[in-house]
Amino acid sequence: MAIAVEETIQNGGQCIAEAGTGTGKTFAYLIPAFQSKGKVIVSTGSKALQEQLFHRDVPTLKKVLGSGKKVTLLKGRANYLCPYRLSQHLSHVPTDDPDVMHQLAMVAKFASETHSGDLADCVGIEEDAKVLPYVTSTADNCLGKECPDYEDCYIRKARLKAVDADVVVINHHLFFADMAVKDLGFAELMPTADSYIFDEAHQLPEIASDYFGETISTKALQALINDLRVIYRSDIPDMLQLGKTLNKLETSVADLRLVFGGDGARGDWREALANKPICDAMHRVIANLDFLYKVLKLCLDRSEKIEHPFEKVMTFKNQFERAFDTSQTGFSYWFETTRRFLSIHITPLDVSSKFAQIVKTTEASFVFTSATLSVDNSLEHFSRSLGLKPTSQFIVDSPFDYKQQALLCLPRYLPETRDDLMPHALVKLAKQVIEAAKGRTFLLFTSYRAMHLVYEGLNTALQYPIFMQGQASKRIILEQFIRHGNAVLLGTASFWEGVDVRGDTLSCVVIDKLPFASPDDPLLQARMRDAEMRGLEPFDAIQLPQAVIALKQGVGRLIRDATDKGVLIICDNRLVTRKYGQTFLSSLPDMSRTRDINKAIRFLENIDKNEK
Repeated sequence: MAIAVEETIQNGGQCIAEAGTGTGKTFAYLIPAFQSKGKVIVSTGSKALQEQLFHRDVPTLKKVLGSGKKVTLLKGRANYLCPYRLSQHLSHVPTDDPDVMHQLAMVAKFASETHSGDLADCVGIEEDAKVLPYVTSTADNCLGKECPDYEDCYIRKARLKAVDADVVVINHHLFFADMAVKDLGFAELMPTADSYIFDEAHQLPEIASDYFGETISTKALQALINDLRVIYRSDIPDMLQLGKTLNKLETSVADLRLVFGGDGARGDWREALANKPICDAMHRVIANLDFLYKVLKLCLDRSEKIEHPFEKVMTFKNQFERAFDTSQTGFSYWFETTRRFLSIHITPLDVSSKFAQIVKTTEASFVFTSATLSVDNSLEHFSRSLGLKPTSQFIVDSPFDYKQQALLCLPRYLPETRDDLMPHALVKLAKQVIEAAKGRTFLLFTSYRAMHLVYEGLNTALQYPIFMQGQASKRIILEQFIRHGNAVLLGTASFWEGVDVRGDTLSCVVIDKLPFASPDDPLLQARMRDAEMRGLEPFDAIQLPQAVIALKQGVGRLIRDATDKGVLIICDNRLVTRKYGQTFLSSLPDMSRTRDINKAIRFLENIDKNEK
């Protein structure tokens, strides 16, 4: 793999390499990157993997190679402290929320000590901390060279380091955000490079479709209202009309979210527009944005800080009006609600031509790798989804002895996955295997509902510590799981990948069912309709490949090292009863298999005795 990557970097072209767990793929692409004469950008799937690469793998390799290459970490702007916004909000506290006030004080202390401004280093501030919109900038509210704190800007400093470095470690979101910004002609964050290497490349099609589309978000609008309120209080407190207008807009934005009901959900935006209360709520937001625009016009000569948000108000008004036009073909129109916010998405169904255009325009060499790119031993699905024309492509199998190290159990006598009795059956089975594994178990779910039901059934019935996704940040839950050494963890999608627990802390992974995307998902429905129109079989072209790759990710949590042993239990009869079950099974590592849960229990009981 290292030789193939080196040849691609030297000669140009595109290399696609699926590299199974334990192959050392990180070193297989980092060594050629370090030895190349040009500039290399390495992109990973998440900030956590980015940091692992930069803080753990890069120093090891530099030491071994005796390399003097300059390597730097570059994140998206939302990760860096903005000194200007912090000082603004410290002098005029933006809210009465005690959480935000406490977090502001923590960030202020961090600001006096940091060199990088990377908020990941600020102890006590998690990824979803309420204070973040107040102390970071976005492409919308950044003042650029006009900022009074421009010289101290951490984003500017990070960008300069990246320009100067030989190898820059980024993440996929930053790559696409930067490409979108380049398209608009703004100052991008990321320098150009001779070679791009994408690790966890299986995530690229999904992330690309987000960035090539458009999102209208009430969260972003709320952030603009907060910024304007600070300017109102600090610079023009006598402009009472502005204060009232902001309150009115804020109420109409909250009302718009409430029209969609209490729970978070996804739905078809075209169908939502047939609902009169939703249309009325949208029109109220537009009318209030229009009125705010007129009020701000009167304030322009009162404060120079008004100019930038003044333009943004008109941008939001145009976006909300555009949300009524759902006539474009080749796009999916869908919405998503969280507990507090609404986002409306216009997402392209096919990103292959756009991504191929990026590859062509950069004139760089591209390497794509992941442990999960193939479906039924073919890389065709991945290369087609991104419009790639690979000059080399191959699959490197894991060096682990799965036959000896792992047992795959497909238990008999389970209810069908949609059966109301399934959660009870899962609780009963989980109790048995957790007991046999002495804790040390991951339970991975395809839905929050199933996870909560099983958690309720297990919570008081176990003698082992039990953690569930959502109780704290992912990082903290994982640290607690590893520290206890005999814990049980319940998680959904975000725990299916990017989680690395080695050794005897994890001996059993239970998966509740095959991870097919929800058939109600409007984006999936649109993609399937599009596939049908192109003469493809929607299930084979869209649903099955996505589910196979997701399952491979979940399965990959179990064996992380040559000495790991464990049992994988998949509680879905369709693996045996449906024809497509064979596609899943042939895509998984070659483990010993059984349908007898008692064999799985014996395997778990004997793990510590180091015998099968």
